Parts: sequence; C-alpha cells; structure tokens
Amino acid sequence: MRKARKMTFADLVKENKRELMNNPAAMKAIEDRLAEKHERKLLSQAK
Repeated sequence: MRKARKMTFADLVKENKRELMNNPAAMKAIEDRLAEKHERKLLSQAK
C-alpha cells in the first residue's frame, strides 16, 4: 500500500535510485533539473 502522502521529486529519485545508477543519462537529467531548481531559488533570494 502506497503512502497517502504526495510523492515528491526527491522521493521518486530515492525510489528509483537503483535503476538510475544503471542509467547515467537519466541520472544526468535529474542532476540538471535539481541544479536548475537550486539556481532559481538562489536567483529569487538575490532579488
């Protein structure tokens, strides 16, 4: 039974970590997405 709590992006990453380890392209895409999110956060703080 799945938790009722909404799955976050980080949860998905954790859940799929093993598969991702075997898929460098997917791992790279996730790292890019996380970096992009982080950059946006820094930019909004700088305002």
